[in-house]
Amino acid sequence: MTETLERIESQPEQPAVLPEIPVATDEDILIYLRHAHKIAHIAGLAERDALILAACEKFDVTASDEEWQAAGDAFRLEHKLTGAAETLRWLTQQRISAEEWSQGIKIELLTQKLKVHLFGDVVDDHYISNRDNYRRIALSQILVTDLSEALKIVHLLREEKASFCALAVEHSKGKQSKESGGFMGIHFLAELMPEIVQAIAQAQEGAIVSPIQTRFGQHVIKIEKWFPAEFNQTVRETVLDLFFETWLQRMQTQSDINLSV
Repeated sequence: MTETLERIESQPEQPAVLPEIPVATDEDILIYLRHAHKIAHIAGLAERDALILAACEKFDVTASDEEWQAAGDAFRLEHKLTGAAETLRWLTQQRISAEEWSQGIKIELLTQKLKVHLFGDVVDDHYISNRDNYRRIALSQILVTDLSEALKIVHLLREEKASFCALAVEHSKGKQSKESGGFMGIHFLAELMPEIVQAIAQAQEGAIVSPIQTRFGQHVIKIEKWFPAEFNQTVRETVLDLFFETWLQRMQTQSDINLSV
């Protein structure tokens, strides 16, 4: 018996022979999206593009061939598709045709032009009138569901000088805050929920803000750093995006209401 075991152990391990995996068809991909519960998200993006194209037609927003070509050239430069071979290889990896890729470029271009058409003339005045909303803030967060748990965390942070990072990893129910040790990045105030903005607007750097209740739960916030408001091209584009996304949500909601009537 011992000799048999030694003989088996001395034999090289044979690699497992796996069946060849066929290339997924469009139907296979659609089935996967349904099984993975991702179809609603993808459908929403498709409906968003349809809404944008319909709005462009209504407002006579168009893109010239020259603008379309320039947008395609910019995309290739950004993705280092410097020649025909690289471009064809990338298209193959993406499983799309050149025509489908080109149509995607056109939709992105029309989306940008529609933003400017709808809100380009009001962005500057809006920023001037709402300058405080575009202060930037770096903040950390611990999100829990129970108020008593949130109060215990605040006590540990304020009175016992516990590590915010460690408590976020241990207690936070928010995926991003749990994985990043609480740090949520740098945001404009206008991008945050109204309840949070109201609670933190006057807080000093380093402050731990008492639990803030939103529809997501109880937020314990730490103010990492405030940045002064400044109006540059990046901020202008952010304001434009906020206007546009609000408009899109309103249009999609209105469309849902009309469908349900």
